[in-house]
Formats: sequence, structure tokens, C-alpha cells
Amino acid sequence: MQAKQHEDTAIRDRMWKEMAKSPFVMIGLVGSHQHSEPMTAQLDPDANSEFWFYCNKGNRIAGGGEAMAQFVAKGHDVFACIHGTLTQETRPEIFDKYWSKQTEAWFEGGKDDPNIMMLRFDLKDAEIWEGDQSLSGKLKMLTGQTIKPSEAGAHAEVAL
Repeated sequence: MQAKQHEDTAIRDRMWKEMAKSPFVMIGLVGSHQHSEPMTAQLDPDANSEFWFYCNKGNRIAGGGEAMAQFVAKGHDVFACIHGTLTQETRPEIFDKYWSKQTEAWFEGGKDDPNIMMLRFDLKDAEIWEGDQSLSGKLKMLTGQTIKPSEAGAHAEVAL
């Protein structure tokens, strides 16, 4: 059991590391029947149970609620589906903390745009896959042989 927990922790830590390099996710509200959309997650290395999004008040996720975010690392070797709840972030210090020139480019009125809001994504759990295949797994894939699960990488379901 301890080995599995250690492996799950390592996979979760790798997800956070990869998200820090490329914080782009597809996010949608559970049960809304609307497509997910790309958003930039505002990450905090000291807050691994939440992250934030700036959006317009008319955005399809602006109403908040239960949500799912999908993440794919730049190298396509880490995949995650993150489950949590979106709520409006009202603390001005958080709004200011993550503001940047890149964010400002999306809002005509900058920080003072009357349509801007911030959402906090309170994370519950995630399912994470690592696609690092062993050498024998890669050779089998190239030759059309069956790949065993042990050769396909790691998988974890973790609480956040």
C-alpha cells in the first residue's frame, strides 16, 4: 500500500510540475451540456488544492459550480482530468496577485474592465496518466505487438 501511495504522490507532483510549464486546460461545467473551453490556469506553487481563472462575466463557466478540467503536458507524456468546484473569487489581493500583461491583453478595459471576474477552482480529485513507455513497450508499439499495462506508463487517482 505504501508503494502505491508513494507512486501516486510522485505522479501528482509530476502533474503540478508539468502544469507550471504549460498552465493551459480545457474546462467545462459538469452537466451543462456545453463544450469545454481553453483557459489559462493561474497556479500558485504553495496552493496545490486550488487555482484560478480570469474570465468575462458572460463566459459559459462564469456561473460556477461543479467542473472538470483536462490537461495535457507539452510533451504529451502527462494527461490529467481534474475535478472540482468553480466559485467566484472576491479577494482583491488574489485578483491582483495573478494579474499580468498577458492577462490584460484579453480584457479591453484591463483590470478595470466591468465584465472581468475571477474564478477559483477548488480541486477535489484527479485522474492522472503518465505516458512514459518502457523501451520494450516502444519497440512492441512500433512492430504492432501487444503492450502490457506495465509497459504503458503509470496511472493514479488522487485526492487534491
